Amino acid sequence: MVLKIFFPQCCNRAESGLLVGRWISGHDSAVVLAVIHYPFIPGQVKQYIQQMQAQSGVELTVLGSWSLPKEGQESMESFLRDLSTIFPQQRWLQVSRQMGKMGFICEVVNRNQTKKQNDEEEEKVIFVHYEQRKVMLSQLHPTESGDPDLNTEPPSELKQVFQTVARSQPLFFLDRYDDGPLKSTHWQSEGREASIIVELLKQASVPLCVLISWLLALWTWLCSIRLYPLRFLSSKLSTCVQISYRTEHMRTLSSPKPAIEHKQFMRKGNILVSFLVDVGLGVLLMSWLYRDDHIATLANMLMPAADHVAKELEELLQWLMGAPAGLKMNRALDQVLGRFFLYHIHLWISYIHLMSPFIEGILWYGGLSACLGLTFALSLLSDMVALLTFHIYCFYVYGARLYCLKIYGLSSLWRLFRGKKWNVLRQRVDSCSYDVDQLFIGTLLFTILLFLLPTTALYYLVFTLLRLVVVLFQGVLHLSVDFINSFPLFAMGLRLFRPYRLAEGVKFQVLCEEPGTALHLLMEVRASLCSNHHSWMKFP
Repeated sequence: MVLKIFFPQCCNRAESGLLVGRWISGHDSAVVLAVIHYPFIPGQVKQYIQQMQAQSGVELTVLGSWSLPKEGQESMESFLRDLSTIFPQQRWLQVSRQMGKMGFICEVVNRNQTKKQNDEEEEKVIFVHYEQRKVMLSQLHPTESGDPDLNTEPPSELKQVFQTVARSQPLFFLDRYDDGPLKSTHWQSEGREASIIVELLKQASVPLCVLISWLLALWTWLCSIRLYPLRFLSSKLSTCVQISYRTEHMRTLSSPKPAIEHKQFMRKGNILVSFLVDVGLGVLLMSWLYRDDHIATLANMLMPAADHVAKELEELLQWLMGAPAGLKMNRALDQVLGRFFLYHIHLWISYIHLMSPFIEGILWYGGLSACLGLTFALSLLSDMVALLTFHIYCFYVYGARLYCLKIYGLSSLWRLFRGKKWNVLRQRVDSCSYDVDQLFIGTLLFTILLFLLPTTALYYLVFTLLRLVVVLFQGVLHLSVDFINSFPLFAMGLRLFRPYRLAEGVKFQVLCEEPGTALHLLMEVRASLCSNHHSWMKFP
């Protein structure tokens, strides 16, 4: 029979005392969680274990004794061995470390057997060394699933080990502020100061989260009472969309419910890191804008740029009103469309010159939005581009509507030539008989629309290309905003600095295999880029 003892690396050089842990039911294995040092009172140890069982829900017990030979403590090992009568256990482990060697000596005492039977049926012991922090934070322990078929499968031995360590957080966090009546060794023993700072930050964040939740609830109520025109306008503005997106993120971060599942924890972490990075980049942009009077420079560059764009559009329309690329256009329709669009350009440039005294102020106050994040500044820039290129959007809409009307008219007249018509009620094409007058008028209209179609199609094509340029520029801005909002910076940081948080399994390495000592293995958490599927290695 082989007995497997999962021993934490932080306890390899712990002072002599008692081993606290759990026996894995159904398997010949034990998980050591901490070492309680001498001196101690057995009654306090029992009370301490009962308290930890109530808080963690793990069946903790005293597994045995741990001896680290030191000068002047030669009788410590015999004293700890006698404690087996105080803590009634079916098995009692007597683990001691050899002087100057890595291996442990382990003696297993089975109370249900006599000493002769214990000597005849000597168990082979394997020590599996693990790092408690990585095992607890690796999220490889089984979680509750909503699928009953997945919950019926009993957890394996390694899963129970990970679950035991993960659910024993009260045991690790009990002595963060003071040592108390019992002194113990575990992974948290060397990081109490950092834990105190983290705990104080958590306590200080509670009123802040309550305040943020109240402000978000007030903001949501104000947004819910908007009138339809304002609601429609806010759905089209990128800045309003980004505000609603960040509002949902802040509601998730300020939620009083803890992130129990690993996916919820990763989502909150990614949201928080992306928000901090977004604000940091926005502050950098704002510092650049308000340094060396860059806003005034941008405002002075905007008017010449608008005049240049207007001049280029006028030259383009003059080219379309002539013989573009040698094409023969309908001169009357060409002149009407050209003058119509030239008048819109004149209105647009007049609007820009009318707003020129206020452009610097708009840019100055608009730059303050960068303190909310770079995504807000990019969204505001997208809305400003949409307003400044509104005339190009109008040109595209006019050309598209005129082109669609002609295509629809030609398709209807083409059905007339074939003796067909569109049945509106049944939504299908039915046969129809036309008289001579209807066919004559249809032929005239079809001819007129067919000869006017090239002129309309050319204007539609040119303005569609202009609109496509604006849409591509806005698409780059929206892509940058979505990249900052959704890029998993937190997950990548964990992958680089704490890969065990994105683990998929474990691997074993032989540490010591000396004659006369137990076999020692090192269990390491295997990291993976994908943490959705967990695979387990069988115990060797």
